[in-house]
Amino acid sequence: MGIIQRQGIKNFITTYSGFIIGFINLMILQPRFLSPEELGLTRILYSFSMLLAMFVPMGIGNATTRYFPIFKDEKSRHHGYFGFMLLFILTGFLIASGLLFFSQEFFIQQYEKESPLFAQYFHFVFPFILILALISCLNIYSYALLKSTVPAFLNDVFTRLSVMALVTIYFLKWISLDQFIMLFVGVYLLQLIILYLYIRYEDKPGFTIDWSYFREKGFRQFFSYGIILWFAAVASLGLKELGTIVLGSFMKLDYVAIYTIAAFIPTLIEAPLAALEKIAAPKVSYAWNENNRNELIQIYEKSTHYMLLIGGLLFLGINLNITELLQLLPEAYRNVESIVLIISGSSLINMATGLNAAILFYSDKYRYGAFTLIALVVIAFILQILFIPLWGLEGAAWATAISGIVYNAMNFFYVYKLFDLQPIRLRTIKAFSIIIVLYILLQYFPSIEHTFLSLALKSIVILVLYVGAIYSLKLLEEFKHYLFIFKR
Repeated sequence: MGIIQRQGIKNFITTYSGFIIGFINLMILQPRFLSPEELGLTRILYSFSMLLAMFVPMGIGNATTRYFPIFKDEKSRHHGYFGFMLLFILTGFLIASGLLFFSQEFFIQQYEKESPLFAQYFHFVFPFILILALISCLNIYSYALLKSTVPAFLNDVFTRLSVMALVTIYFLKWISLDQFIMLFVGVYLLQLIILYLYIRYEDKPGFTIDWSYFREKGFRQFFSYGIILWFAAVASLGLKELGTIVLGSFMKLDYVAIYTIAAFIPTLIEAPLAALEKIAAPKVSYAWNENNRNELIQIYEKSTHYMLLIGGLLFLGINLNITELLQLLPEAYRNVESIVLIISGSSLINMATGLNAAILFYSDKYRYGAFTLIALVVIAFILQILFIPLWGLEGAAWATAISGIVYNAMNFFYVYKLFDLQPIRLRTIKAFSIIIVLYILLQYFPSIEHTFLSLALKSIVILVLYVGAIYSLKLLEEFKHYLFIFKR
């Protein structure tokens, strides 16, 4: 757990630095420097391209996390694994871009009426898909090397700062909208170049593929795993991005922008889990390869407990301060309290189930999780189509939340039934009780007219009561020796 703790702390700092930058960018800067239609354009361009980019690698990303320990050998340059990975990506891009090229008229027609600006800039999707696919796989390759800090910095800090600078330049009218969109894609291209140079510096990967070694290690099993997890990865991203994508075909880009900002706020809750998964997922893979059940249990229980406690504090902080937080936005973006609450609930459940997805997907029972996830994304798509015409933005939020909760519940069930791993303890029930009781009680806490003063006062009260309750119920006994106030 030493590596997880060290890099987990670094990733935690990087992730939250990135979140603060993202908060300023998406909550303060972009709503004021871009029109709602322009903001919606950047979000749907990214979401659409990212979803299609997940098709490109044909599962090589997931296979890398699962099987790279078998190929890892610095002397042989990992038997050319890096070159093998790039071959998969380029082959997948040729297939995906070819299919998209011949069906682009269909997609453009879906958005032409409500989101004509996206239809106008649809051609930028093609290079964006390849760039995002390569970034995704190179990130995973770095994580497999247990080198997660720099990729996390590039994802969470560098890219967001670059986008902030670009939005400011566009607001000052130094560039046109055409140039803005081109440079928006260019920011991610620059991230890709830096990431590749970092991998070259750290690992000096090989491009010559040792085909005999691949055949010896069971290429068919490798390929089967990759393909199944490929569909699962697409489905996983689909659960998150479908709301934005489907909204663009039913409602104007202005509403896509409003939903994007509302859905961004709860991402603060899941940020610690994302930071943990970057380094813990490869450790889970190593534990399965070594049949180290004790380490799996330790990772699962600790991730569940700590993520629930952190997620609970963030859930309370966001939803009890939501009125003040929304006051920071222009008027058009403010009436989204219910959307934030709905998605926040799903995010808290995700935190409370810890690393169950990683434990399932990097085991030999990965098919259970993969097929469930694929089925759920189909259900999520149907829910989006049914709920958005009925309830608009709230419909998109409910479809996303329900799908996410069902997905985590199924993962939890499979991990328990297949491996007899179950992290829920009495302290889990106590933690949920604290969250529910404080949420109900502090609903009646009065707000102050001054937004920032009210935000600060409520946050202090939430923090004091939450930490006090955790201490009283002895939910973090193992950390007492780190805290001065607990020393006798």
